[in-house]
Amino acid sequence: MSSQKKFIVAIVGATGAVGEQILRLLEERDFPIERLKLLASARSAGKRVVFRGIEHVIEEAKPESFQDVEIALFSAGGDISKVLAPIAAAAGVVCIDNTNAFRMDPDTPLVVPEVNLDKINEHKGIIANPNCSTIQLVTALKPLQDKFGISRIVVSTYQAVSGAGNQATEELLRQSKAVLDNEDFVPDILPSASLPVKHQIAFNAIPQIDKFTDNGFTLEEMKMVRETKKILGDDTIKVNATCVRIPVVRGHSESVYVELKNDFELIDVRQLLANAPGVVLVDDPTHQQYPLAVDSTGKNDVFVGRVRKDLDHPRGLSMWIVSDNLLKGAAWNAVQIAEYIALEQ
Repeated sequence: MSSQKKFIVAIVGATGAVGEQILRLLEERDFPIERLKLLASARSAGKRVVFRGIEHVIEEAKPESFQDVEIALFSAGGDISKVLAPIAAAAGVVCIDNTNAFRMDPDTPLVVPEVNLDKINEHKGIIANPNCSTIQLVTALKPLQDKFGISRIVVSTYQAVSGAGNQATEELLRQSKAVLDNEDFVPDILPSASLPVKHQIAFNAIPQIDKFTDNGFTLEEMKMVRETKKILGDDTIKVNATCVRIPVVRGHSESVYVELKNDFELIDVRQLLANAPGVVLVDDPTHQQYPLAVDSTGKNDVFVGRVRKDLDHPRGLSMWIVSDNLLKGAAWNAVQIAEYIALEQ
């Protein structure tokens, strides 16, 4: 993109999996940057990253790091965002936060540009990026909500290990090699580095992402429930989620069942999805064409296929939704928001 005004931009969590993708996108899309500040934890301070052919030194993220910064993209964990984003916002920085810290704050817009772009203008210094699994879900369902209304969503996710960070990806690769070589190993990251019990991810599926809550659902599942209602702007939608980590490096997949409020024809649903912004319909069972995680990697879109009517419920609809969790599920959604802010100023 191009703009007359250029911005002083900070990336918080610049060395993480999402931070790396944000930097790549900003460079590829020629985001109007006057000066770039790369911030991370103390252990990453001093590392060097090349951006637009110029070497940048990573600095430790501190409260004083945001002097003169105009736009900051946060992807360094919720605890860091909770401390630093309000400080930056108070200093006049527009903060785009990729963590769970502010998503359900009633004063913080939770934005997917293809769904509720207008909400950006309601920000008070912080704009929240939704959970990766929620983003691809609502991007695909928004056109159906607008046309038919939605009463219920049942979603099961098959989430890539990169959603848990670079260390989780390394663990999958390390464990896979150990299993194939018939070597012993001790899991040490998944289902979460913060949890006391670890499970094997190689050649396995772990039906837990994040901590369990009192109702038996995990925090990841409750994120999907709450965020979907907030983004779609309808608290009456019933949402049931089961989130599973699978041994895929990149690209989240979702099996989605939706009950619509009004009758529909499958041809109309497919047409809506084919024309929806940010959605690519890949749905040709005759030729075994449907979305695959490996095909979504490196792409910014949400891919939808296996679209079919429920056999028993007259307004039931099933589909398969896939997207790159590091791009549309995180970095690309954040950069889209940043681009909107840049164009508006």
